Amino acid sequence: MTPLGRQRPALVTSLPGPASSAWIDRLAARECPAITARRARRAAVLGAADDDPIVWEQAVGANVVDVDGNVLVDMTAGFGVASVGHRNPAVVAAGAAQLAHLPHAMGDAFPDPVRIRLLERLAALSGMDRAILGSSGSDAVEAALKTARIATGRDGVLTFSGSYHGLSYGALSVTRYKAGAFRAPFAGQLSDHTIAADFGGALPDLSEIGAVIVEPIQGRGGVRVPPAGWLAGLIDAAHAAGAVVIFDEIYTGFGRTGHWLALQSPALRGRRPDLVCIGKGMAGGYPISACLGTAAVMDAWGASKGEALHTQTFLGNPVGCAMALACIDELEVLLPQVAKKGAALRASLEATGLTVRGVGMLLGVVIDESLAVSRGLMKRGYIALPAGESAEVIALTPPLMIDPDQLDGFCAALAEVRTELSV
Repeated sequence: MTPLGRQRPALVTSLPGPASSAWIDRLAARECPAITARRARRAAVLGAADDDPIVWEQAVGANVVDVDGNVLVDMTAGFGVASVGHRNPAVVAAGAAQLAHLPHAMGDAFPDPVRIRLLERLAALSGMDRAILGSSGSDAVEAALKTARIATGRDGVLTFSGSYHGLSYGALSVTRYKAGAFRAPFAGQLSDHTIAADFGGALPDLSEIGAVIVEPIQGRGGVRVPPAGWLAGLIDAAHAAGAVVIFDEIYTGFGRTGHWLALQSPALRGRRPDLVCIGKGMAGGYPISACLGTAAVMDAWGASKGEALHTQTFLGNPVGCAMALACIDELEVLLPQVAKKGAALRASLEATGLTVRGVGMLLGVVIDESLAVSRGLMKRGYIALPAGESAEVIALTPPLMIDPDQLDGFCAALAEVRTELSV
């Protein structure tokens, strides 16, 4: 029998099942209504979602089991987090051992050995010299923006159309994905030092720009890959103008594109950013992130005078650091498989006439009615979400350990949905 984690879907109820619906009723009574989309009959002010979500009970490998006992295949890796599979045994064991030994240290005041080992490991795999650890992708982005300001003395920031860097205020100031929805309510409190250019297009004057922040491949923005040579040219232009280049690799990092980081792609022809933001797949499920950087840029902060200019209570949390180290060990085994597995998935999809964009195991299937397609896939036990400004793609970021049979099942389910919807 195929072990849980590598199974195709096995549904025992329609989705969402009765237990999921009961839990969502309870959620609706207590959670801010802006967080989880719910059926209109339960929250009439929302009215946008046709279905309640399922409620997860457990997840293993590429499988999710909901509270009704339905087994699904997760083609999102939990927003890209479960890079080595949900509940990876080695990662969980490392976290449990650390939790029993030292669950918390004191950020900038008192470090512990596991944090130092992680910083050394990140430097070795990225080629960067220094790091600032955080708890979320937004943390990493904001640390990078601060670092660029310290290093250049310039306030100006260049971002790009379709970019998604997070929703906390500092990160939101450089996010342009669905600006009318995400930025507009808070526009009066956002930085006015940020300008936006077309992703993959011509660059504006950079003479007053201190930071250029870019996703090597846009994730939530629709799995958009820039034209050949554009990223290399961007780095050259920014450096010529004295600006710091920030790669937001929160989605593309940790093996997603077939490299540890997208900055290691031969397409960059040896060019490198100054700062790199990482998170998501870094620890297999624990909330941890980092801003990595060159010594030349990071050392502009100067030495700590006893009270750090940038820190947080959970900076370098020992449990997260231990899980990240274990996750990196697991990724060393999986990384050589990513390009081949991604190419096979892409070929299967393109053989049916679909257009696919992306690299490695970060793929976007260009398809009409992607919201309806996503719901059709869910009814068949596959979790896959739309992405892009117009929801023009189904984004695929499955766990890197996903079984080829699960990918074959997904392709078959997608074909069924397309036939059903005639898209």
